[in-house]
Amino acid sequence: MATTVTSNKKFLLSGAMIAVVAVAAYGLGRVYPPMGPSAGTVTPADRYVSSQIQEEDVTLGDTSVAELMQTDAFDLLVHDPDLRAFAASPGFKALSGQPQVMAALLANPQAFSALAANPKAFEGLAKAAQSAAALQPQAREANAKLMSAIAAHPAAMEALAAHPQALAAIGNNASAFANLASNANAFRDAASKAAADARMASNAVAFQQLAADSKAMSALSSDPKVFSALAANAVAFKAAAGQPKAFASAVSSAAAAARNLQSAGVSNSAIAALAGHSNAFAALAAQPKALAAIAAHSKAFEALAGHPEAMAAIMANGSAFSSFANNANAFREAASKASTNAHMARNASAFQQLASDKAAMAALGGDPRVFSAIGNNALAFSGLASNARQLNPQLLAAISSNASAFGKMASAAQLNSASRALQALDAHSLASSAAAAGRLNAAASQAALAHPQAFSAMMANPKAFEAVSQRSAAMATLASNQKALAAIAAQPNLAALMANPSFSAALNQAGVSQAQAN
Repeated sequence: MATTVTSNKKFLLSGAMIAVVAVAAYGLGRVYPPMGPSAGTVTPADRYVSSQIQEEDVTLGDTSVAELMQTDAFDLLVHDPDLRAFAASPGFKALSGQPQVMAALLANPQAFSALAANPKAFEGLAKAAQSAAALQPQAREANAKLMSAIAAHPAAMEALAAHPQALAAIGNNASAFANLASNANAFRDAASKAAADARMASNAVAFQQLAADSKAMSALSSDPKVFSALAANAVAFKAAAGQPKAFASAVSSAAAAARNLQSAGVSNSAIAALAGHSNAFAALAAQPKALAAIAAHSKAFEALAGHPEAMAAIMANGSAFSSFANNANAFREAASKASTNAHMARNASAFQQLASDKAAMAALGGDPRVFSAIGNNALAFSGLASNARQLNPQLLAAISSNASAFGKMASAAQLNSASRALQALDAHSLASSAAAAGRLNAAASQAALAHPQAFSAMMANPKAFEAVSQRSAAMATLASNQKALAAIAAQPNLAALMANPSFSAALNQAGVSQAQAN
């Protein structure tokens, strides 16, 4: 009986909130654009584009808003005073106007909230990310190579990482240690007498300490092939070894990520690919239902990833494309005449290019259910739409080749743990390379190492984060709403909604957040 009463209260409350949103949206000239037909609902009105919402913004349909209001996530938003305060705060609009920034904040709420408590530090880290951004393409490639070696020898690499100076010396001259790959005892003997070994003499104390570490030596004795792996990737290791502490942290983070992903059955080659796309993987980790859908339709998503603008448009308006789930030919025909299709016209050229890609259309023809998978998880995919360009074919190919493992992992806590570790690898290795190249001073490097996930996320959109750092209201909101951010991050649907600029603009313009508070 109590359950029935509670359900009725939620239904009445949700119904009242739907009415508030409907009236507010009507007064705004129908801010919410349609997501397409939905059984049992009134067909949404024609699309309206608010002057404050740019064409490239992610959009959310009114039917999905109504559906969200029936969920526990929305119930949390209505009843939690911290969430209400967050939605009504002056800085919310500044944050929500940057969907990629908001998604990153919700992926790492604790890190960003702590950082925002010191606006100067936040701004300094954002500027450091912008300074180092030019090195990111090389860093991604290096990360993949580093991870390739580390994933094959995680315990041995962790043993070396516990001794940063010795690890850096090996990394700077990895080829010289290759002959130890078949004789771990020879390494221990040489390290214990490091002053007499040309490879170790300049760091004799560090190597002697390593030789005296029984746990580390046991790990190396069990896997001496780690030295051949280091030698095989000598260039990548040397590039990262310039800052010993950062290098050791990068190796430790990579080993932690490898263990997490390997326990789920993800292959080492896929782990290396993820290391080169850590922020994209973090975005997927924040939306586990979307990751599960991608794993279940991996080949089709891999095909879409070759056309990011078209994929972003489909993700942003998933329900509108569900009708193609039973007819891939109809999708091809519509895409080839995209300028006449209401849901494709804005990105007509991108859809026409997709329609003319025979390999991509063959993949979609083989699995048209990909469209219903996106439509059935419209909120999750709308939260990913602004990051669609990061979901490139290489990343999706890695997921495709390990579809079963990722499908099982989508609801596991290890998903977020692995993504954070990969972001830490990205930040640590980039900070090391940037410092060696003179792009980061000691203070900036230290800040990056103190906030690795935040630094990695900033690297993906440095200008946007720097712009946010200039907004005092945004900084105040971010610093004073840690509980709200954490609560939102724990609800993927709510996080997707909050990161959507169309819905966020409606909340602010219509005063819905104030209505919720009342």
